[in-house]
Amino acid sequence: MLNIGWPVAARCRMVMRMLDENVLWQAVEARNPAWDGLFVYAVSSTGIYCRPTCPSRRPRRERVQYFQDPATAGRAGFRACRRCRPDAPLAAAPGLDRVVRACRAIAKRPASRVSLPALARVAGIGPHQLLRSFRTALGVTPREYAEACRTGCLKTALRTGSGVADAVYAAGFGSGSRVYERSASTLGMTPGRYAALGEGTQVTYAVGGSSLGHVLVARTSRGICSVSIGSDPAGLLADLRREFPAAAVNGEDRELARALEQVVAAIEGSAPDPRLPLDLRATAFQQRVWRELQRIPRGTTRSYQEIAERIGRPAAARAVARACASNPVAVLVPCHRVVRADGSPGGYRWGGARKERLLEAERHRRGD
Repeated sequence: MLNIGWPVAARCRMVMRMLDENVLWQAVEARNPAWDGLFVYAVSSTGIYCRPTCPSRRPRRERVQYFQDPATAGRAGFRACRRCRPDAPLAAAPGLDRVVRACRAIAKRPASRVSLPALARVAGIGPHQLLRSFRTALGVTPREYAEACRTGCLKTALRTGSGVADAVYAAGFGSGSRVYERSASTLGMTPGRYAALGEGTQVTYAVGGSSLGHVLVARTSRGICSVSIGSDPAGLLADLRREFPAAAVNGEDRELARALEQVVAAIEGSAPDPRLPLDLRATAFQQRVWRELQRIPRGTTRSYQEIAERIGRPAAARAVARACASNPVAVLVPCHRVVRADGSPGGYRWGGARKERLLEAERHRRGD
């Protein structure tokens, strides 16, 4: 049975698992100041932990671990960086500091429902001001952040062997039926299947070459679940196995080989965007963003702010950027067509240089 009195360190790890590591890596890669104070990252090869904005050279992604605060990183055996001083008091704008205090109050009691007035008292500002600060800093409301924390609790409890009923109620969901109704968007599968880490799921994959490097395309019986680009085929396969740790993964699939050809042709600019069935685990917000990305014509771009406005969430530009960073299917959901307001490319899950080359190839093809 689930022990609700887990230590704070365990709850911190739980909340960090709730945040997609692609989102956290994007913040590190971009040195995004909005995330300072919300987490630190540690590098296994150096034994040092840093702020997301640390000016030091970016480490290799596979060597990075994420912690919610310096104390947790220190207990894990890492020492503070002397350049960015992550253990020093947060030197941030007062508004951001208040958001951080509210986030930590939510994270300390992820299974409890903390009212907006109560969070405002913790932050030391009025409720409406806190709501505006949240939207400005994170692109989500306090309620949405708390909901994500509860989902993180649910995922962790399911993965650590708790029964579905215990996990659902200990995570703060008042109704098991509510979780099952939303399981497709929050977990990508039923809670029972998620607890088995994808056990029984069949995942097939194919790997091919392109001008951007190796391309891996994977699918379940429902559709394409992953399209990734990288320089190392073994690394791409390892990432796929981490995503589906208990699934049966194999590479024998002629039909999938044809889908790979379509994806590569789209990358090279010799074919239109593939329209393939997808099987994606996503929140409702991510689904709205990804659907809007699929409406962007080839050879054109939209800003993060424009996407936020098109889905009816004009204050959620940062959340749109995080949804783009967590997109698991390159090209099929063309997140490379979303750029910063000044027209610069911005970040990209599979590398900024690849994003620029994709955009250039599409612009060139459109001009033919």
